[in-house]
Amino acid sequence: MIEETPISRTLLLVDDEPNIISALKRTLRRDGYLILTAHSAEEGLNLLVNHEVGVIISDQRMPQMTGVEFLRKVKELYPKTIRLVLSGYTELESVTNAINEGAIFKFLTKPWDDELLLKNVRESFEYYEMEIENQRLTKELAVSNEKLFRLNQNLEQQVQQKTREIFHNMTMLKISQEILENLPIAIIGVDNNNMVATCNHCADQLFPSQQGRCLLGLQAYEFLPAVLTQQLQNSPLCTEQVMGAQRIQLDDGRVLQAWITPMGDSSQSKGTVIMLLPSEEC
Repeated sequence: MIEETPISRTLLLVDDEPNIISALKRTLRRDGYLILTAHSAEEGLNLLVNHEVGVIISDQRMPQMTGVEFLRKVKELYPKTIRLVLSGYTELESVTNAINEGAIFKFLTKPWDDELLLKNVRESFEYYEMEIENQRLTKELAVSNEKLFRLNQNLEQQVQQKTREIFHNMTMLKISQEILENLPIAIIGVDNNNMVATCNHCADQLFPSQQGRCLLGLQAYEFLPAVLTQQLQNSPLCTEQVMGAQRIQLDDGRVLQAWITPMGDSSQSKGTVIMLLPSEEC
């Protein structure tokens, strides 16, 4: 967020007649402006170098440089200023041209009406402050947009990185699944409720009594030998336990070597892995 600084209402009066300057100051000081005065266009330009002026009132008939010429130059150097010309002479063509090209905001005539003069100067400062505020908001918006752009870029990079990681993990998972399916040993993963959560092709082939059904989703006691299901149900393994190879025999006479190991030692998985190696290839 760009820090907002208060805008000082500084008014510059430019007229080669000191009595006009004095009269203008008497009228305008009631509104509390910081009033700077210059008796020539050159003096006015010098004041603008060192002061943040919001509104300028210049007489039209001045020696060396008319008010319109002076305000045209001010517009080039300080385009944010609000410029008014004050004159008792009706040089309408030059004044009109200056208004049309944006060099002059308003044309005021001599003699002036105090209340009308005050009203025009107030409106000029309001317009000036509105322009300053618009520029501040535009700058603040540009800064915010730049931050948002950088955040979006960073987010896109993170998304791309995460996408690459996901594709990599999916590839590794597929490779792991293919290795698991092709291992010459039956592998069965059982969750804490003794339900089969994973198994490979060799495990499915090891128990043909399931009439071609996949073991996934079955309860372990539906097909495993009692010696193994008892160990799963009555003596749950802790993560430090790994049973050595056991020699077990199925109802059909086949002999297997069995290993049982708990999950969770190097991952957040829970359950038990059973590995069964037939005496012959499965």
